[in-house]
Amino acid sequence: MTGLLEGRAAIVTGAGRGIGRAIAQSLIAEGASVIVADNGASIGGEDGDPTVAGETAAALGKKAIAFAESVASPGAAKSLVELATKNFGGIDIVVNNAAILRDAFVFRADPRDWDAVIRNNLSAAFYLINAASAVMRDQGKSGRGGAGGYDWGRIVNIVSSAGLYGNLGQAAYASAKAGLFGLTRVTAMDLARAQITANAVAPFARTRVTDIIQPANDAQKSYKERALKIGAHHVANLVTALCSPAGKAITGQLLGVRGREVFLFGQPRPVARIEAGATLAQDLSAKLSDKFTDLTTDLEAFNTEPLV
Repeated sequence: MTGLLEGRAAIVTGAGRGIGRAIAQSLIAEGASVIVADNGASIGGEDGDPTVAGETAAALGKKAIAFAESVASPGAAKSLVELATKNFGGIDIVVNNAAILRDAFVFRADPRDWDAVIRNNLSAAFYLINAASAVMRDQGKSGRGGAGGYDWGRIVNIVSSAGLYGNLGQAAYASAKAGLFGLTRVTAMDLARAQITANAVAPFARTRVTDIIQPANDAQKSYKERALKIGAHHVANLVTALCSPAGKAITGQLLGVRGREVFLFGQPRPVARIEAGATLAQDLSAKLSDKFTDLTTDLEAFNTEPLV
């Protein structure tokens, strides 16, 4: 390792297992100090286990500190940032990775599950960005990182292809992840003058999410089999690269990583136009249907062999 992140302080949510743990480990390997934020809950967000964060932090070594509370409140976000500044002297990297799943078709979903997923997967990310970015901006003004301007600030939001393509029964999860990308774009814009970057990463790797996929067809079965072959370290490599000094020019982007493949996604922009008239619905179908986006799910769209 090169020590690219020596002196940096990071918060990684959902860092007790899977992709989050791999990201924390990679950042530490490059010299960063990391708060492992994870309340040890199940994939559905229930039954928290405070030992998960503690055991992970102990395994990662002296540069890791555990935070075992839920991150889904403004107060927890403030406490996380205060913990970083108290123990590490500041906060330079935020990785919003924590997420829960409570899947159901829209006509069967419990609104309480919707609220829980949005709170954990989207609102929690905003709370932490809100708390950390204010400190990051002040650090830039005070000269943290040197006299050449503050280029240590990095925010990475872990999104999902489900939020880009959609997937059956994942209204809450997909909506939260789509919203998280919107939050990424605005964060990048709001913090550009402060030289703080914000990017979104859609991972393809073996996680608790892929482990619980119940394939509804052969395409989804193949997707799961392929996903189970992909290690989380590939995601960590991309996140670490975005957090490195060389990543300072990359902001507001949507990236995917599947094994050794890294994708740059396009972002929604108009692809055609017509003038509205009395027969608008007919005109939309007749003139634009060849440009309509189909209902392919993310599992079907990426149902090819990964580079591992």
